[in-house]
Amino acid sequence: MKIALATDHAGYQQLQEIQKWLVSHGHECHNFGPAELVPGDDYPDFILPAAKAVAEGNFDRGIILGGSGQGEAMAANRIKGVRCMVFYGPAVARKVIDAEGHTSHDPYSLVKLSRQHNDANMISVAARFVSLEDMKSVVMLWLGAEFSGEERHTRRNNKLDGEE
Repeated sequence: MKIALATDHAGYQQLQEIQKWLVSHGHECHNFGPAELVPGDDYPDFILPAAKAVAEGNFDRGIILGGSGQGEAMAANRIKGVRCMVFYGPAVARKVIDAEGHTSHDPYSLVKLSRQHNDANMISVAARFVSLEDMKSVVMLWLGAEFSGEERHTRRNNKLDGEE
C-alpha cells in the first residue's frame, strides 16, 4: 500500500519510527515532513501537501500525527476528497453501539467504523497521548479495515466529497 505521512514537531520522532515499521511490513511510504525537528513549525505546511496527494489518488492512505491530532485532521479535511478521522488513544474509550446494537468499550471499534462506514482515507493520531505501540496497533487495524461499500455509506461519502 502507498502511504502518505506527515506531522509537525509534536509527532516527529514517532513518525520516523512508524515509517520504518510500515516499510518493514511492505508498505511504500512518502514522508511529507518535516525533514528535521524544528520546534514551533506549522503543521499545515506538511499536512496539506500529504492530504492533497491522498485526494489526488497518488497514495492509498495517509497517516498524520500531531500533538492532539485535531488541528491536523481539520487541515486534512479541508481538502476535497479527504476523509480523515482522529484517534486519541485507548484512554478515551467510551461505550460504542454498532449498527446491530452490539455494545463495545473498545476504542479500536471507532477506527474500524471510520473505514467501514466513512471510507476514511487518512488517520490523524494524537502523538502526545498515544504510545508508539498503540500507534502501531491502531495503524495496523486501520490499514486492514475495508470500506463496506454499502449504498448508504457511499451516498453519504459522495455528499461529503461534493459529488451528490
